[in-house]
Amino acid sequence: MILFAPEIREDFIARGWWRDELLADLIARNAAREPDTEALIDAPDRARFASGEPRRLNWAEVEQEARALSTVLYEEGLRRDDVILTQLPNVVELVILFLAAWRLGVIMTPAPAQHRAHELGHIARKTDAKAAVTALRIGKDEAAARMREVADAAPSLTKVFAIDGADDGVVDLGARLKNVSEKALQEADEAVAALEMSSGDVVTICWTSGTEAEPKGVPRSSTEWLAISDFVRSAAKLPDSATTLAPFPIVNQSGVTSIATWLDLGGALILHHPFDLDVFLEQLSAERVEFTLAAPAVLARMLDKPEALDAIDFNRLNTLGSGSATLSPSVLEKIKTRYGVDIINNYGSNEGAGLVSTPEDIPDFEERSVYFARLGHPEFGYNFPYAERIRTRLVDPDTGEDITEPGRVGELRVKGPTVFAGYWRSPELTAAAFDEDGWYRSGDLFEIAGEGGRYFKFLGRLKDIIVRGGMNISSEELENHLHAHPAIIEAAIIGAPDEIMGERICACIAASGQAPSMDELNAYLRDVKKVAVYKQIERLEVFDALPRNPVGKVLKRDLREIVRARSQND
Repeated sequence: MILFAPEIREDFIARGWWRDELLADLIARNAAREPDTEALIDAPDRARFASGEPRRLNWAEVEQEARALSTVLYEEGLRRDDVILTQLPNVVELVILFLAAWRLGVIMTPAPAQHRAHELGHIARKTDAKAAVTALRIGKDEAAARMREVADAAPSLTKVFAIDGADDGVVDLGARLKNVSEKALQEADEAVAALEMSSGDVVTICWTSGTEAEPKGVPRSSTEWLAISDFVRSAAKLPDSATTLAPFPIVNQSGVTSIATWLDLGGALILHHPFDLDVFLEQLSAERVEFTLAAPAVLARMLDKPEALDAIDFNRLNTLGSGSATLSPSVLEKIKTRYGVDIINNYGSNEGAGLVSTPEDIPDFEERSVYFARLGHPEFGYNFPYAERIRTRLVDPDTGEDITEPGRVGELRVKGPTVFAGYWRSPELTAAAFDEDGWYRSGDLFEIAGEGGRYFKFLGRLKDIIVRGGMNISSEELENHLHAHPAIIEAAIIGAPDEIMGERICACIAASGQAPSMDELNAYLRDVKKVAVYKQIERLEVFDALPRNPVGKVLKRDLREIVRARSQND
């Protein structure tokens, strides 16, 4: 299933911006080059959140397990362009599942471990997923039982597999793998060889939440994932066979990029999840990692553990990526001065709007913490190789006028090989995501800044979302749930600033009679609406009536000021 128009594919491939390669083919290439080299490694604390002991596979074993699993999926009736919904933590089996699905031309749609029946049901119905793969338990959560509940309400979802055992209506995928015959392997190989797949075929659907009440699916092909890998590799200057560590859940662009980059590099991929700073630092030392990502708050906390940092080989790990929140200039300077490590500041979205601040292009710590290279403007002569591939402009969100002068706020719009084709089965949302000239509307506000106007400065979000610990949460989704509560007259969700998570969820409500408590509202969201735990309300503010403008729109700007003032008086 190819979503991009042929002329776009041909143009990008001719320019060298897209590679006409399949992610699945890179598995065999790496296994042939370095069969005995370690390739895929579990976190040492795997037993804390998943069954089984930590696993370490070389490239030959990765290829063998992907082949065997693709055979099982084929025997179970999965075919090209079918969709598998998966909910797993970052374990070896999850990565092998991606590889096995891609070998068959099957589309993977991963969901965060925190998602519950509400979110999972939406994904299953929107994609017509044919199968789901999860675990009996993720931590203490009974994931397989929940997925079976989702399947009962999703007609297409006829098969539920668990990687670690069987349950009522749940097939033990591990047991199936132990009984794969040579004949079955050969039959699946023949089926794969006959597929004639294209590098433009959709291989994943990841999910993002913006101003709309429901998550939106972002489909991606092999060519797109390799273009995003090129973006990462060129920014971090990663050599072939580099070892990388994936600290974020493999569910969205950041996570799946770690798989694509690993396949592209042909090195080792170290898994980590859920985040634990001590384990993270242990892995950076023990596995001799050459590149990873760390949120701004994590970078600051790392400096409080000098003994752990002293055990890391910073001759290998000389670059780190960060982003999703404002960076501290002093932290950047301390990490560079003490350990010789450069921090790359990243801005990005599932849809492919990407900016970057590299040490070569923005050497000043103060500037790199808040500015991004103004990509697509060759007069600035950036060192970043991707600078001429990504085109950017700022547009006044009210008038549509292009902004070319510093100090004026505008919405970032983007074109280029990393920008997606459109939302999955959502033509209206896709039409709204692009302007009349085909530029992707990021929904984020920037201004032109720096000497000669060579940088962009991020100012905020046009879309009404909360970014909590790197996860985007739709205010509208939670507001719709709260409005269904019998005691609530009106509700608005805003983000309350937080040093660790970036923002926390604050519910502002007006109630009929006695206002429900925060615990009562969270129980309602959890048990009745079945929303994910990370969307639980963390602060509750009660009003007689919410402030509104003359046409009745809730003034969230006023709510934020009121909540800020109340916080100071607490």
